[in-house]
Amino acid sequence: MKINVEVECTPEEARRAMGLPDLSPVHDRYVQMMVDAIEKQGTPEGFADMVRNWGPMGEGAMSFWRTMFESGNKSG
Repeated sequence: MKINVEVECTPEEARRAMGLPDLSPVHDRYVQMMVDAIEKQGTPEGFADMVRNWGPMGEGAMSFWRTMFESGNKSG
């Protein structure tokens, strides 16, 4: 027997229903720290160093961030 149940709710409602903690303040603080660090670094190399220090990433992920940052710099 197979039973499917569909629940329509927001991510916030799902989080509360499962009893998971609200990590929004932590996420907001992390994002603000990243924005502040990017504004202070100013170069793709500085940003790459910052990201390496903040989390374990492989070279592929670093290449993605470097490309994204460089393309953002060229449009400004």
